[in-house]
Amino acid sequence: MKVNPYLNFDGNAAEAFNFYKSVFGGDFIANITMGDAPDADKLSEDEKHRTMHISLPISKDTILMASDIVPSMGHTLNKGNAVYISLHPESKEEANRLFNGLSKNGNIEMPMADQFWGDYFGSLIDKFGIHWMINYNPKAQ
Repeated sequence: MKVNPYLNFDGNAAEAFNFYKSVFGGDFIANITMGDAPDADKLSEDEKHRTMHISLPISKDTILMASDIVPSMGHTLNKGNAVYISLHPESKEEANRLFNGLSKNGNIEMPMADQFWGDYFGSLIDKFGIHWMINYNPKAQ
């Protein structure tokens, strides 16, 4: 079974995913706006430009996915720390690259450092409010 993280945004999913694309590389495998949906004429101009679904492969087994909320449909976005995306790169260099890229203009909770449990670990909140953990375990390689 594969598990893929699915994120919600309030009108800036495309901006966030262009940022993630700059960090992870690759190409979108889907990028659909609300304006592409049936009955889009009932939406405001702002809502027509919101993302219905976007997806970006970030590894051979993981696709990062997202959509924007639609306020006229009663959606609200509640940012919080209930979910972290935990990345497990294959090298210390890749861990640093991902951490540095994702933390740009964000908030570092715990800088990348060797930890007492033997891993190289750090956590951050990116500029879009998404929580990330980067964990490199040299023994797992």
